[in-house]
Amino acid sequence: MAWFRKDKKPLKAEDRRDVPADVFEKCAGCGEILYREKLAQNLNVCPNCGFHFRITADQYVDLLLDEGSFEEADTHLRSADPLGFVDLKAYGDRIAAAEKKVGRGEAVVTGPGALHGIPVVVAVMDFRFIGGSMGSVVGEKIARAGRLALEREIPFLIVSASGGARMMEGIYSLMQLAKTSAVLARLHEASVPFISILTDPTTGGVTASYAMLGDVHIAEPGALIGFAGPRVIEETIKQELPRGFQRSEFLLEHGMVDRIVDRRHLKGTIALLLRHMRDEWPAEASPESSAAE
Repeated sequence: MAWFRKDKKPLKAEDRRDVPADVFEKCAGCGEILYREKLAQNLNVCPNCGFHFRITADQYVDLLLDEGSFEEADTHLRSADPLGFVDLKAYGDRIAAAEKKVGRGEAVVTGPGALHGIPVVVAVMDFRFIGGSMGSVVGEKIARAGRLALEREIPFLIVSASGGARMMEGIYSLMQLAKTSAVLARLHEASVPFISILTDPTTGGVTASYAMLGDVHIAEPGALIGFAGPRVIEETIKQELPRGFQRSEFLLEHGMVDRIVDRRHLKGTIALLLRHMRDEWPAEASPESSAAE
């Protein structure tokens, strides 16, 4: 009975054909096969290598804001089709498909809330909605959120996740770079804190505007952050780029971001920064305990 004594090889991920696909997730960092449920409990951070999976705007809202404090604003705004743009499909059809897929009308979620009891206004981008691209509505919602923060004199947070300006809207999309930057300039003049959180990816016109205009720039580990993509740059300058170019760690080394923060410590770190900016240290919380949350 040799078959009884024969060592059995461990089951490979590709052999688990009878297991539903939504049960396991393969880590792009280390290749480990992870249970989705346990991964979600760890805020979609690989427990083995720390790789940060992309998460949705709603998940960032739940992660950053106190339960029940968020009031979503401007949910009625929808993109028009000023150019009658058509590529493989009509722009209007793309908008409709994205709205059905994501369950909301645009690539950004905005509104006031509280972070460890600190009143804030947030704008959180969702990469699932046409690559988190910035069109007229995204720019308008971010501008309105910035003006609300200015009016209430409370900190403004933007979580960026975008492929850049939305080409289907042409110059109307590019105008949002100036619109959002102007609002942030007013916040700066009024000494209202603005913290920019950079996630994977943050590229194109978003990087060329509000994403890199923060008083503090926080990046998640391994996030792609840049204007043009590495392949475009290499083809333009005819040179090979350094290893890790445009990743969070490279940008931190070259002074483009202020700190890389694990998603599991993001809320506590932001609370620490805001208390420092506001010169408010609650008696029950030290800087060390806040950063560890």
